[in-house]
Amino acid sequence: MPDRQLLHIVIGGELKDVAGIEFRDLSKVEFVGAYPNYAEARKAWLGKAQSTVDNAHMRYFVIHAHKLMDPATDDGHHDH
Repeated sequence: MPDRQLLHIVIGGELKDVAGIEFRDLSKVEFVGAYPNYAEARKAWLGKAQSTVDNAHMRYFVIHAHKLMDPATDDGHHDH
């Protein structure tokens, strides 16, 4: 039986403030991709985060889309 798909989305862009989570320009937010599990999403997130390490305002996020679509799902990881 294949692993259950738990949709995760990775997005990123430049923030207004390094201490916040509000994007400077929503039209420039990058959709990195949709992934079937946290491990795959984290790999994509890490690659993007490392490639923009010189810009303190650039941030990438893993969105646990499966939890938004079906709050009853819990994939067991709690690090964000």
